[in-house]
Amino acid sequence: MGLLYELSTKYKALSIVGMAKNAGKTTALNYLIEEAMDDGIALGITSTGRDGEMEDLVTGTEKPRVYLDEGTLVAVPAQLYELADAGLEVLKKTPYSTAIGTLLICRVMDAGYVQVAGPVINAEQKKLCDEMLELGCELVLIDGAIDRKSIASPETSDAIILATGAVISRKLDKVVEETAHVVNLYKTAELEDGIYRNAIEKNNFDNKLMTVSEDGSVKKLDLLTGLGQSRKIDHAIEPDTRYVYVPGAFTNSVVNEINLKKLKQVEFVFKDPTKIFVNPMDWKNLRKRGFTCSVLKNIEIAAITVNPWAPAGYTFDNRVLLKEMQEAIPDIPVIDVRM
Repeated sequence: MGLLYELSTKYKALSIVGMAKNAGKTTALNYLIEEAMDDGIALGITSTGRDGEMEDLVTGTEKPRVYLDEGTLVAVPAQLYELADAGLEVLKKTPYSTAIGTLLICRVMDAGYVQVAGPVINAEQKKLCDEMLELGCELVLIDGAIDRKSIASPETSDAIILATGAVISRKLDKVVEETAHVVNLYKTAELEDGIYRNAIEKNNFDNKLMTVSEDGSVKKLDLLTGLGQSRKIDHAIEPDTRYVYVPGAFTNSVVNEINLKKLKQVEFVFKDPTKIFVNPMDWKNLRKRGFTCSVLKNIEIAAITVNPWAPAGYTFDNRVLLKEMQEAIPDIPVIDVRM
């Protein structure tokens, strides 16, 4: 039994997310589909966009196609149904729409290539996964975001498979460092239950920055973003302020002008770790200054796939890349899907 069998005993829905475009996301998807065929796992396949076409619609380059075995459930837009090489039986017409038609849940009757698509709204993607599970699949694989900046919400799936590789950098150690940094961010501790979490969850409906005092009282700032607003945030931090909730993206510009004493006094809270856009070196420096943070929902990484090839034409020794990544991230399975 392979990696997918082990994952299927722990999770019901997994998103495959790329560290960057061409990190090997679709290759990882095809690898897992092959494992499912070998291990007899009934899969459901959907996407946060569109995949399986022969050519990248943006770059015009050749893309890996998606081959599905008999019995697999798959989300297909009505306009792409006739383009499938596989024989498809329509099980259900969903209420979810895409730019290329209403989504159909189909069962593969004759194995072949299929173009896959799915809802872009997280709540709809979650409902679609639940419907596929009700229709008999054991595990749903979501072909997720092309880069971690637009990662599918952690509420959509139980965990993610992170695809990384040579496309990140020409320097192997940089690829490993960047990947380990993302893994570290995704493990950011969740804000514990209690008056502070309750205060934030009760008041974050309008996506505005807010401060939370020691007694749990909330003060909202008339800001929808913290980017470039560190002076206003500094001014809003009072002696009894304990938390600062930032609903959107977090960069150095959110905190670079906050008084050091105030920075150490408060804990920053984010919706999830995908909101953090700080490079590894700056993140270390922030931590040294006393910066602390938590999230309302973190992200579990079930596995990491590495791709030693980059579209620019350079490659790494696949054995060295795999070894270095496994040593840097020892507590998560790391596989080379091309080996």
